[in-house]
Amino acid sequence: MRAAVCHEHGKPLTIEEVSIGEPSGRQVKVKIGACAICHSDIHYAEGEWGGYTPAIYGHEASGVVVAVGPDVGRIAVGDRVIVTLIRSCGSCHFCDQGEPVLCGKSAAEDETHLLKLENGTEVAQGMKTAAFAEWVLVDDSQIARLPEDMPLDVACLLACGVITGVGAVINTAQVRPGSNVVVMGVGGVGLNAVQGAKIAGAKTIIAVDIEDGKLEIARQFGATHGVNAGVEKLPREIKSLTDGYGADYVFVTVGSRQAIDSSYRLMCRGGQVVIVGMPSATEKSSFLPLALTASSQRIQGSFMGQTRLRVDVPWLLSLYEQGILKLDELISNRYSLDEINTAIEDTCSGKSLRNIVIIDPSL
Repeated sequence: MRAAVCHEHGKPLTIEEVSIGEPSGRQVKVKIGACAICHSDIHYAEGEWGGYTPAIYGHEASGVVVAVGPDVGRIAVGDRVIVTLIRSCGSCHFCDQGEPVLCGKSAAEDETHLLKLENGTEVAQGMKTAAFAEWVLVDDSQIARLPEDMPLDVACLLACGVITGVGAVINTAQVRPGSNVVVMGVGGVGLNAVQGAKIAGAKTIIAVDIEDGKLEIARQFGATHGVNAGVEKLPREIKSLTDGYGADYVFVTVGSRQAIDSSYRLMCRGGQVVIVGMPSATEKSSFLPLALTASSQRIQGSFMGQTRLRVDVPWLLSLYEQGILKLDELISNRYSLDEINTAIEDTCSGKSLRNIVIIDPSL
């Protein structure tokens, strides 16, 4: 199969022939139709989060099932599906508690080499997926079924950006109707946090970003206000828009230590900061524990929106079909697999919402 391979962190990806096996056990083989570029792919390709090379990245994908292992029961050949990095065993403590994104039992499989270059060199399956390629071989827990008429370039957004942003609001924070919400960073994930806040019934939804153009777009997705992050005395500005209180919930959707550090001062008493964006592994943040305790405030992380694929994806698809959830509007550009480095450069520019790599336009 053709795949975009990272041979050295920080270097352009190269299109090469890579061998992939046939499914066994709970594995599913999917022919990829489209894969969105997430900043997480870029962080790994740059070496900011470690990992080893050669590797194939890409984890926000959709396609058609072409083969299944003997232990797969709920997915069939021909199904249109999204492919995610959420791999779960279904029987550990976290899975039993309804938290499949925290599953640790499947971690050993991350080291399994399912891919090889033509010369026999083993290739890492980036983020358990490796979807910048014509096919992937993944666990059936990473799959969610799609309607037959769902365009794959639109559907792939449900594999990461949408479930991460909406899920942080609905699942992690459980935003209450009538709340004041701030979303820091309104790229692909941030806009979905804005959508989630609107779906949850937030009264005030304040988008914060360094790009005024993105603030205007955020209004189209449900933001009631837009504030440039460079404004003098950002906390005062947020209080002026929330009757002097500050935000009940602050979602930091960019992997920026500066954004995280500034988020603590935007909360009201009893407020909550939810860290969604992931900075590099060496970044640290600091806060005043006394102020946090005295104000009964909370700081919480949210990984992949604490998504339960079999529950959340059908719900999100229903919202999309009703015209409540915007997906098509998130797509900025479409590229071929051969143009993947151009797509990554454009994503790094910060001007795009989500760039889509069309792997197989015939699907």
